[in-house]
Amino acid sequence: MKKEEKEAKKIKKIEEKAIRQAEKQEYQEEKKRKRREEKEKGGDIRWDKLDNTAHLFPVIAGEAMSNVYRISVTLTEEVQQEQLQKALNIVLPKFAGFNLRLRQGVFWYYFEENGKPAPKVKEENDYPCQYIVQNKNRSYMFRVTYFGCRINLEVFHVLTDGMGGINFLKELTYQYLRQVHPELQEKLGDALNSDTSLNREDSFLQNYKKSHAKGYKTQKAYLLKGEKLRAGEFGVMHGYMKIPALKEVCRRYGVSINEYLVAAFAWSVYTECMHGMPAERPIRVAVPVNLRPYFGSVTTKNFFTVVSAEFDPKAEHGEYTFEEVVSIISESLKSQIHKEHLEELFSYNVSNEKHLIARAVPLFLKNIAMRYVYTSAALANTTTVTNIGNITVPEEYRPYVKMFYAYLAMSKGQYIKGTICSYGDTLVFSFSSILRETYVQRGFFRRLSSDGLEIEIESNGVYYD
Repeated sequence: MKKEEKEAKKIKKIEEKAIRQAEKQEYQEEKKRKRREEKEKGGDIRWDKLDNTAHLFPVIAGEAMSNVYRISVTLTEEVQQEQLQKALNIVLPKFAGFNLRLRQGVFWYYFEENGKPAPKVKEENDYPCQYIVQNKNRSYMFRVTYFGCRINLEVFHVLTDGMGGINFLKELTYQYLRQVHPELQEKLGDALNSDTSLNREDSFLQNYKKSHAKGYKTQKAYLLKGEKLRAGEFGVMHGYMKIPALKEVCRRYGVSINEYLVAAFAWSVYTECMHGMPAERPIRVAVPVNLRPYFGSVTTKNFFTVVSAEFDPKAEHGEYTFEEVVSIISESLKSQIHKEHLEELFSYNVSNEKHLIARAVPLFLKNIAMRYVYTSAALANTTTVTNIGNITVPEEYRPYVKMFYAYLAMSKGQYIKGTICSYGDTLVFSFSSILRETYVQRGFFRRLSSDGLEIEIESNGVYYD
Protein backbone atom coordinates (compact mmCIF):
# COMPACT_ATOMS: atom_id res chain seq x y z
CA MET A 1 0.00 0.00 0.00
CA LYS A 2 1.32 3.43 -0.95
CA LYS A 3 2.29 5.91 1.74
CA GLU A 4 -0.34 8.40 0.49
CA GLU A 5 -3.09 5.79 0.79
CA LYS A 6 -2.03 4.93 4.35
CA GLU A 7 -2.06 8.61 5.28
CA ALA A 8 -5.51 9.06 3.70
CA LYS A 9 -6.88 6.09 5.65
CA LYS A 10 -5.35 7.41 8.85
CA ILE A 11 -6.93 10.85 8.31
CA LYS A 12 -10.29 9.26 7.51
CA LYS A 13 -10.19 7.26 10.75
CA ILE A 14 -9.40 10.40 12.73
CA GLU A 15 -12.27 12.22 11.04
CA GLU A 16 -14.70 9.38 11.72
CA LYS A 17 -13.63 9.21 15.36
CA ALA A 18 -14.04 12.97 15.74
CA ILE A 19 -17.53 12.95 14.30
CA ARG A 20 -18.59 9.99 16.45
CA GLN A 21 -17.37 11.79 19.55
CA ALA A 22 -19.08 15.00 18.46
CA GLU A 23 -22.38 13.25 17.73
CA LYS A 24 -22.18 11.39 21.05
CA GLN A 25 -21.59 14.65 22.93
CA GLU A 26 -24.43 16.40 21.10
CA TYR A 27 -26.75 13.46 21.77
CA GLN A 28 -25.90 13.46 25.49
CA GLU A 29 -26.44 17.23 25.74
CA GLU A 30 -29.79 16.93 23.96
CA LYS A 31 -30.82 14.02 26.18
CA LYS A 32 -30.01 15.97 29.35
CA ARG A 33 -31.85 19.02 28.12
CA LYS A 34 -34.96 17.01 27.23
CA ARG A 35 -35.00 15.32 30.63
CA ARG A 36 -34.72 18.70 32.33
CA GLU A 37 -37.55 20.18 30.26
CA GLU A 38 -39.77 17.14 30.74
CA LYS A 39 -39.21 17.25 34.47
CA GLU A 40 -40.21 20.92 34.57
CA LYS A 41 -43.22 20.72 32.25
CA GLY A 42 -44.11 17.05 31.91
CA GLY A 43 -44.63 15.21 28.62
CA ASP A 44 -42.47 14.90 25.52
CA ILE A 45 -40.76 17.92 23.98
CA ARG A 46 -40.84 17.89 20.19
CA TRP A 47 -37.81 19.26 18.38
CA ASP A 48 -36.70 19.66 14.77
CA LYS A 49 -33.61 20.48 12.74
CA LEU A 50 -33.23 23.68 10.72
CA ASP A 51 -33.16 23.32 6.95
CA ASN A 52 -29.96 24.12 5.06
CA THR A 53 -30.85 27.75 4.29
CA ALA A 54 -32.23 28.44 7.77
CA HIS A 55 -28.86 27.82 9.45
CA LEU A 56 -27.66 31.21 8.22
CA PHE A 57 -30.43 33.46 9.55
CA PRO A 58 -29.84 33.20 13.34
CA VAL A 59 -26.17 33.97 12.72
CA ILE A 60 -26.67 37.24 10.84
CA ALA A 61 -29.97 38.54 12.29
CA GLY A 62 -30.11 41.57 14.55
CA GLU A 63 -31.65 45.02 14.93
CA ALA A 64 -29.86 46.35 11.85
CA MET A 65 -30.61 43.31 9.68
CA SER A 66 -33.74 41.58 10.91
CA ASN A 67 -34.17 38.90 8.20
CA VAL A 68 -37.92 39.39 8.67
CA TYR A 69 -40.26 39.57 5.70
CA ARG A 70 -43.87 40.73 5.61
CA ILE A 71 -46.86 39.33 3.72
CA SER A 72 -50.14 41.23 4.02
CA VAL A 73 -53.72 40.73 2.96
CA THR A 74 -56.15 43.63 2.53
CA LEU A 75 -59.78 42.82 3.22
CA THR A 76 -62.91 44.67 2.13
CA GLU A 77 -63.80 45.46 5.74
CA GLU A 78 -61.97 46.68 8.84
CA VAL A 79 -60.18 44.04 10.91
CA GLN A 80 -61.50 43.22 14.38
CA GLN A 81 -58.64 42.61 16.80
CA GLU A 82 -60.48 40.22 19.12
CA GLN A 83 -61.64 38.01 16.26
CA LEU A 84 -58.18 38.00 14.67
CA GLN A 85 -56.66 36.90 17.99
CA LYS A 86 -59.21 34.09 18.24
CA ALA A 87 -58.39 33.02 14.69
CA LEU A 88 -54.66 32.91 15.49
CA ASN A 89 -55.30 30.93 18.67
CA ILE A 90 -57.20 28.33 16.61
CA VAL A 91 -54.83 28.13 13.62
CA LEU A 92 -51.42 28.15 15.33
CA PRO A 93 -51.66 24.70 16.99
CA LYS A 94 -52.41 23.19 13.57
CA PHE A 95 -49.11 24.48 12.14
CA ALA A 96 -46.19 22.71 13.79
CA GLY A 97 -43.83 24.78 11.63
CA PHE A 98 -44.92 28.04 13.31
CA ASN A 99 -45.46 26.69 16.84
CA LEU A 100 -41.71 26.73 17.48
CA ARG A 101 -38.96 28.50 19.36
CA LEU A 102 -35.27 28.61 18.46
CA ARG A 103 -32.65 26.95 20.64
CA GLN A 104 -28.86 26.94 20.51
CA GLY A 105 -27.05 23.62 20.75
CA VAL A 106 -23.35 22.77 20.89
CA PHE A 107 -23.02 22.28 17.14
CA TRP A 108 -26.20 23.69 15.56
CA TYR A 109 -29.26 25.79 16.25
CA TYR A 110 -32.43 23.73 16.44
CA PHE A 111 -36.20 24.19 16.78
CA GLU A 112 -38.24 23.17 19.78
CA GLU A 113 -42.00 23.10 20.22
CA ASN A 114 -43.06 26.36 21.84
CA GLY A 115 -46.29 25.45 23.60
CA LYS A 116 -46.93 28.96 24.94
CA PRO A 117 -50.12 30.89 24.11
CA ALA A 118 -50.09 32.47 20.65
CA PRO A 119 -48.34 35.85 20.38
CA LYS A 120 -50.59 38.81 21.03
CA VAL A 121 -52.21 40.38 17.97
CA LYS A 122 -51.60 44.14 18.00
CA GLU A 123 -52.63 47.13 15.96
CA GLU A 124 -49.64 48.22 13.88
CA ASN A 125 -47.92 51.25 15.38
CA ASP A 126 -44.35 50.98 14.11
CA TYR A 127 -42.36 50.44 10.92
CA PRO A 128 -42.50 47.01 9.22
CA CYS A 129 -40.02 44.14 9.24
CA GLN A 130 -38.39 44.95 12.57
CA TYR A 131 -36.25 42.41 14.38
CA ILE A 132 -38.32 39.90 16.36
CA VAL A 133 -37.03 39.66 19.93
CA GLN A 134 -38.22 36.21 20.91
CA ASN A 135 -38.35 36.70 24.67
CA LYS A 136 -40.66 39.68 24.08
CA ASN A 137 -42.86 37.68 21.71
CA ARG A 138 -43.62 34.59 23.82
CA SER A 139 -40.59 32.97 22.12
CA TYR A 140 -42.34 32.89 18.72
CA MET A 141 -40.56 33.83 15.51
CA PHE A 142 -43.46 35.55 13.80
CA ARG A 143 -45.87 38.35 14.62
CA VAL A 144 -49.40 39.24 13.50
CA THR A 145 -50.54 42.87 13.37
CA TYR A 146 -53.41 44.69 11.72
CA PHE A 147 -54.24 48.20 10.54
CA GLY A 148 -57.57 49.24 9.09
CA CYS A 149 -58.56 46.54 6.61
CA ARG A 150 -55.10 44.94 6.53
CA ILE A 151 -53.72 41.85 8.27
CA ASN A 152 -49.92 41.63 8.43
CA LEU A 153 -47.85 38.50 8.96
CA GLU A 154 -44.16 39.09 9.66
CA VAL A 155 -41.90 36.04 9.72
CA PHE A 156 -38.29 35.49 10.75
CA HIS A 157 -36.86 33.75 7.69
CA VAL A 158 -35.45 30.90 9.78
CA LEU A 159 -38.99 29.47 9.98
CA THR A 160 -39.92 29.41 6.31
CA ASP A 161 -39.75 31.25 3.00
CA GLY A 162 -42.47 33.31 1.32
CA MET A 163 -44.43 30.28 0.15
CA GLY A 164 -44.60 28.92 3.70
CA GLY A 165 -45.66 32.35 4.92
CA ILE A 166 -48.47 32.58 2.36
CA ASN A 167 -49.58 29.08 3.35
CA PHE A 168 -50.02 30.21 6.98
CA LEU A 169 -51.47 33.68 6.28
CA LYS A 170 -54.18 32.29 4.01
CA GLU A 171 -55.39 29.85 6.65
CA LEU A 172 -55.29 32.59 9.29
CA THR A 173 -57.38 34.80 7.00
CA TYR A 174 -59.90 32.03 6.28
CA GLN A 175 -60.31 31.32 9.99
CA TYR A 176 -60.71 35.04 10.73
CA LEU A 177 -63.39 35.45 8.06
CA ARG A 178 -65.27 32.45 9.45
CA GLN A 179 -65.10 34.06 12.89
CA VAL A 180 -66.70 37.32 11.74
CA HIS A 181 -69.07 35.73 9.20
CA PRO A 182 -70.86 32.80 10.89
CA GLU A 183 -72.51 31.85 7.60
CA LEU A 184 -69.04 30.94 6.27
CA GLN A 185 -68.37 28.88 9.37
CA GLU A 186 -71.65 27.06 8.95
CA LYS A 187 -71.00 26.38 5.27
CA LEU A 188 -67.29 25.52 5.34
CA GLY A 189 -66.58 24.21 8.83
CA ASP A 190 -63.13 24.39 10.46
CA ALA A 191 -61.09 22.03 8.28
CA LEU A 192 -57.94 23.36 6.61
CA ASN A 193 -58.19 24.18 2.92
CA SER A 194 -57.27 21.27 0.64
CA ASP A 195 -54.37 23.28 -0.84
CA THR A 196 -52.81 23.97 2.57
CA SER A 197 -49.64 22.03 3.32
CA LEU A 198 -48.40 20.95 6.73
CA ASN A 199 -45.40 19.10 5.26
CA ARG A 200 -42.12 19.64 7.17
CA GLU A 201 -39.73 17.71 4.92
CA ASP A 202 -36.23 19.11 4.51
CA SER A 203 -36.39 19.17 0.71
CA PHE A 204 -32.77 20.33 0.46
CA LEU A 205 -31.57 17.06 1.98
CA GLN A 206 -34.07 15.02 -0.04
CA ASN A 207 -32.94 16.42 -3.40
CA TYR A 208 -29.28 17.41 -3.23
CA LYS A 209 -26.56 15.70 -5.25
CA LYS A 210 -23.05 15.19 -3.90
CA SER A 211 -19.81 16.82 -5.05
CA HIS A 212 -21.08 19.94 -6.79
CA ALA A 213 -18.80 22.94 -7.21
CA LYS A 214 -19.84 26.40 -6.06
CA GLY A 215 -22.33 27.77 -8.60
CA TYR A 216 -22.79 31.37 -7.49
CA LYS A 217 -20.67 34.50 -7.86
CA THR A 218 -18.96 36.34 -5.01
CA GLN A 219 -17.37 39.23 -6.93
CA LYS A 220 -18.62 42.57 -5.65
CA ALA A 221 -21.48 44.28 -7.48
CA TYR A 222 -22.44 47.93 -7.95
CA LEU A 223 -24.02 49.02 -4.65
CA LEU A 224 -26.65 51.70 -4.12
CA LYS A 225 -25.64 54.43 -1.69
CA GLY A 226 -27.08 57.67 -0.39
CA GLU A 227 -28.52 59.38 2.65
CA LYS A 228 -30.44 56.96 4.81
CA LEU A 229 -33.72 57.43 6.62
CA ARG A 230 -33.57 57.98 10.35
CA ALA A 231 -32.68 54.95 12.46
CA GLY A 232 -35.61 52.54 12.60
CA GLU A 233 -37.51 54.14 9.70
CA PHE A 234 -38.48 51.96 6.77
CA GLY A 235 -39.82 53.19 3.43
CA VAL A 236 -42.46 51.26 1.49
CA MET A 237 -43.82 52.08 -1.97
CA HIS A 238 -46.34 49.97 -3.90
CA GLY A 239 -47.11 50.19 -7.61
CA TYR A 240 -50.36 48.50 -8.69
CA MET A 241 -50.94 47.55 -12.34
CA LYS A 242 -53.35 45.41 -14.34
CA ILE A 243 -51.98 42.02 -15.40
CA PRO A 244 -53.55 41.87 -18.91
CA ALA A 245 -51.86 45.18 -19.85
CA LEU A 246 -48.57 44.02 -18.30
CA LYS A 247 -48.69 40.76 -20.24
CA GLU A 248 -49.16 42.68 -23.48
CA VAL A 249 -46.07 44.81 -22.75
CA CYS A 250 -44.02 41.68 -21.94
CA ARG A 251 -45.24 40.06 -25.13
CA ARG A 252 -43.83 42.98 -27.14
CA TYR A 253 -40.40 42.41 -25.59
CA GLY A 254 -40.66 38.62 -25.82
CA VAL A 255 -39.98 38.09 -22.10
CA SER A 256 -41.79 36.91 -18.97
CA ILE A 257 -43.28 39.28 -16.40
CA ASN A 258 -40.50 38.43 -13.97
CA GLU A 259 -37.77 39.14 -16.53
CA TYR A 260 -39.38 42.42 -17.56
CA LEU A 261 -39.73 43.76 -14.02
CA VAL A 262 -36.21 42.72 -13.00
CA ALA A 263 -34.92 44.42 -16.15
CA ALA A 264 -36.88 47.59 -15.32
CA PHE A 265 -35.23 47.63 -11.87
CA ALA A 266 -31.77 47.21 -13.39
CA TRP A 267 -32.59 49.91 -15.98
CA SER A 268 -33.60 52.33 -13.24
CA VAL A 269 -30.30 51.78 -11.40
CA TYR A 270 -28.42 52.23 -14.70
CA THR A 271 -30.17 55.47 -15.67
CA GLU A 272 -30.89 57.09 -12.29
CA CYS A 273 -27.73 56.13 -10.35
CA MET A 274 -25.11 55.39 -13.00
CA HIS A 275 -26.57 57.99 -15.41
CA GLY A 276 -26.13 55.67 -18.36
CA MET A 277 -22.38 55.40 -17.80
CA PRO A 278 -20.24 52.28 -17.33
CA ALA A 279 -19.07 51.39 -13.83
CA GLU A 280 -16.28 49.29 -12.37
CA ARG A 281 -18.78 46.76 -11.07
CA PRO A 282 -21.88 45.22 -12.67
CA ILE A 283 -25.50 45.66 -11.66
CA ARG A 284 -26.49 42.31 -10.26
CA VAL A 285 -30.04 41.52 -9.10
CA ALA A 286 -30.51 38.56 -6.76
CA VAL A 287 -33.66 36.64 -7.73
CA PRO A 288 -34.86 33.96 -5.25
CA VAL A 289 -36.33 30.91 -7.01
CA ASN A 290 -38.98 28.70 -5.40
CA LEU A 291 -37.66 25.15 -5.84
CA ARG A 292 -40.88 23.30 -5.07
CA PRO A 293 -42.19 23.07 -8.67
CA TYR A 294 -38.84 21.75 -9.92
CA PHE A 295 -38.58 18.95 -7.35
CA GLY A 296 -42.22 18.11 -6.61
CA SER A 297 -42.06 19.41 -3.05
CA VAL A 298 -44.85 20.79 -0.83
CA THR A 299 -42.65 21.48 2.20
CA THR A 300 -43.41 24.42 4.47
CA LYS A 301 -39.74 24.76 5.41
CA ASN A 302 -37.44 27.00 3.38
CA PHE A 303 -36.91 25.58 -0.09
CA PHE A 304 -35.48 28.18 -2.44
CA THR A 305 -32.20 29.20 -3.97
CA VAL A 306 -30.96 32.45 -5.47
CA VAL A 307 -29.76 33.25 -8.98
CA SER A 308 -28.31 36.60 -10.03
CA ALA A 309 -29.39 38.53 -13.12
CA GLU A 310 -26.35 40.49 -14.30
CA PHE A 311 -26.05 43.62 -16.43
CA ASP A 312 -22.48 44.88 -16.88
CA PRO A 313 -22.47 48.06 -19.00
CA LYS A 314 -19.28 48.20 -21.08
CA ALA A 315 -17.58 51.48 -21.98
CA GLU A 316 -16.88 50.36 -25.56
CA HIS A 317 -20.57 49.70 -26.17
CA GLY A 318 -21.78 53.21 -25.43
CA GLU A 319 -25.18 53.92 -23.90
CA TYR A 320 -27.54 50.95 -23.71
CA THR A 321 -31.21 51.04 -24.70
CA PHE A 322 -33.91 49.53 -22.51
CA GLU A 323 -34.51 46.87 -25.16
CA GLU A 324 -30.87 45.79 -24.83
CA VAL A 325 -31.07 45.68 -21.03
CA VAL A 326 -34.25 43.58 -21.19
CA SER A 327 -32.55 41.15 -23.55
CA ILE A 328 -29.42 40.88 -21.37
CA ILE A 329 -31.40 40.32 -18.15
CA SER A 330 -33.73 37.82 -19.82
CA GLU A 331 -30.85 35.76 -21.18
CA SER A 332 -29.05 35.89 -17.82
CA LEU A 333 -32.11 34.50 -15.99
CA LYS A 334 -33.00 31.93 -18.65
CA SER A 335 -29.49 30.51 -18.57
CA GLN A 336 -29.74 29.88 -14.82
CA ILE A 337 -33.34 29.03 -14.01
CA HIS A 338 -33.44 25.37 -14.95
CA LYS A 339 -33.42 22.31 -12.72
CA GLU A 340 -29.80 21.26 -13.29
CA HIS A 341 -28.31 24.63 -12.36
CA LEU A 342 -30.65 25.19 -9.42
CA GLU A 343 -29.67 21.75 -8.13
CA GLU A 344 -26.00 22.71 -8.38
CA LEU A 345 -26.55 25.87 -6.35
CA PHE A 346 -28.18 24.30 -3.30
CA SER A 347 -26.26 21.03 -3.50
CA TYR A 348 -22.98 22.86 -2.93
CA ASN A 349 -24.32 24.34 0.32
CA VAL A 350 -25.84 21.06 1.54
CA SER A 351 -22.63 19.16 0.79
CA ASN A 352 -20.70 21.64 2.96
CA GLU A 353 -23.19 21.20 5.80
CA LYS A 354 -22.89 17.40 5.67
CA HIS A 355 -19.09 17.38 5.59
CA LEU A 356 -17.84 15.31 8.53
CA ILE A 357 -15.36 17.90 9.78
CA ALA A 358 -17.88 20.76 9.46
CA ARG A 359 -20.45 18.85 11.50
CA ALA A 360 -17.96 18.39 14.34
CA VAL A 361 -17.02 22.09 14.53
CA PRO A 362 -18.61 23.92 17.50
CA LEU A 363 -21.37 26.39 16.70
CA PHE A 364 -19.43 29.53 17.59
CA LEU A 365 -16.78 28.64 14.98
CA LYS A 366 -19.43 27.81 12.39
CA ASN A 367 -20.98 31.23 13.03
CA ILE A 368 -17.72 33.00 12.21
CA ALA A 369 -17.40 31.09 8.94
CA MET A 370 -21.04 31.64 7.98
CA ARG A 371 -20.82 35.41 8.60
CA TYR A 372 -17.82 35.61 6.30
CA VAL A 373 -19.53 33.60 3.55
CA TYR A 374 -22.71 35.66 3.87
CA THR A 375 -20.88 39.00 3.62
CA SER A 376 -19.14 37.90 0.43
CA ALA A 377 -22.40 36.71 -1.12
CA ALA A 378 -24.46 39.74 -0.02
CA LEU A 379 -22.06 42.29 -1.52
CA ALA A 380 -22.14 40.35 -4.80
CA ASN A 381 -25.63 41.72 -5.49
CA THR A 382 -26.94 45.25 -5.98
CA THR A 383 -30.42 44.36 -4.82
CA THR A 384 -32.95 41.55 -4.49
CA VAL A 385 -36.21 41.15 -6.39
CA THR A 386 -38.40 38.27 -5.27
CA ASN A 387 -41.61 37.07 -6.91
CA ILE A 388 -44.20 35.63 -4.52
CA GLY A 389 -46.33 34.73 -7.54
CA ASN A 390 -50.07 34.69 -8.05
CA ILE A 391 -52.08 34.11 -4.86
CA THR A 392 -55.51 32.50 -5.06
CA VAL A 393 -58.23 31.94 -2.46
CA PRO A 394 -61.33 29.70 -2.60
CA GLU A 395 -64.39 31.25 -4.22
CA GLU A 396 -66.28 31.59 -0.92
CA TYR A 397 -63.67 34.01 0.48
CA ARG A 398 -63.13 36.17 -2.61
CA PRO A 399 -65.84 38.76 -1.81
CA TYR A 400 -63.91 39.60 1.39
CA VAL A 401 -60.32 39.64 0.05
CA LYS A 402 -59.13 42.69 -1.87
CA MET A 403 -55.34 42.26 -2.34
CA PHE A 404 -52.12 40.59 -1.15
CA TYR A 405 -48.65 42.09 -1.15
CA ALA A 406 -45.24 41.47 0.41
CA TYR A 407 -41.87 43.06 1.02
CA LEU A 408 -38.44 42.32 2.41
CA ALA A 409 -36.21 43.71 5.14
CA MET A 410 -32.82 45.15 4.23
CA SER A 411 -29.61 43.16 4.19
CA LYS A 412 -25.92 43.98 4.10
CA GLY A 413 -25.15 46.34 1.21
CA GLN A 414 -28.71 46.09 -0.16
CA TYR A 415 -30.65 49.16 0.98
CA ILE A 416 -33.52 48.87 -1.48
CA LYS A 417 -35.36 45.72 -2.57
CA GLY A 418 -38.38 44.75 -4.64
CA THR A 419 -41.16 42.19 -4.26
CA ILE A 420 -43.69 41.05 -6.86
CA CYS A 421 -47.09 39.73 -5.86
CA SER A 422 -50.39 39.32 -7.72
CA TYR A 423 -53.98 38.57 -6.89
CA GLY A 424 -56.90 38.45 -9.32
CA ASP A 425 -56.14 40.71 -12.29
CA THR A 426 -53.78 43.02 -10.33
CA LEU A 427 -50.02 42.83 -9.80
CA VAL A 428 -48.23 44.93 -7.22
CA PHE A 429 -44.52 45.70 -7.26
CA SER A 430 -43.46 46.72 -3.74
CA PHE A 431 -40.26 48.60 -2.94
CA SER A 432 -38.81 48.51 0.57
CA SER A 433 -35.92 50.84 1.33
CA ILE A 434 -33.98 52.66 4.03
CA LEU A 435 -32.64 55.28 1.57
CA ARG A 436 -34.18 58.76 1.79
CA GLU A 437 -34.15 59.43 -1.96
CA THR A 438 -36.58 57.65 -4.27
CA TYR A 439 -34.67 57.94 -7.58
CA VAL A 440 -34.77 54.21 -8.24
CA GLN A 441 -38.47 53.88 -7.49
CA ARG A 442 -39.37 56.87 -9.68
CA GLY A 443 -37.17 55.66 -12.53
CA PHE A 444 -38.72 52.20 -12.32
CA PHE A 445 -42.33 53.40 -12.48
CA ARG A 446 -41.51 55.95 -15.21
CA ARG A 447 -40.09 53.12 -17.30
CA LEU A 448 -43.26 51.09 -16.90
CA SER A 449 -45.43 54.12 -17.64
CA SER A 450 -43.47 54.86 -20.81
CA ASP A 451 -44.39 51.35 -21.99
CA GLY A 452 -48.05 52.28 -21.65
CA LEU A 453 -48.83 50.81 -18.23
CA GLU A 454 -51.14 52.66 -15.85
CA ILE A 455 -49.63 52.57 -12.37
CA GLU A 456 -51.36 53.41 -9.11
CA ILE A 457 -48.72 54.31 -6.51
CA GLU A 458 -49.09 54.11 -2.74
CA SER A 459 -46.51 54.61 0.04
CA ASN A 460 -46.38 54.45 3.83
CA GLY A 461 -45.68 58.19 4.02
CA VAL A 462 -42.14 58.04 5.37
CA TYR A 463 -40.84 60.05 2.40
CA TYR A 464 -43.13 63.00 3.18
CA ASP A 465 -41.71 63.78 6.64
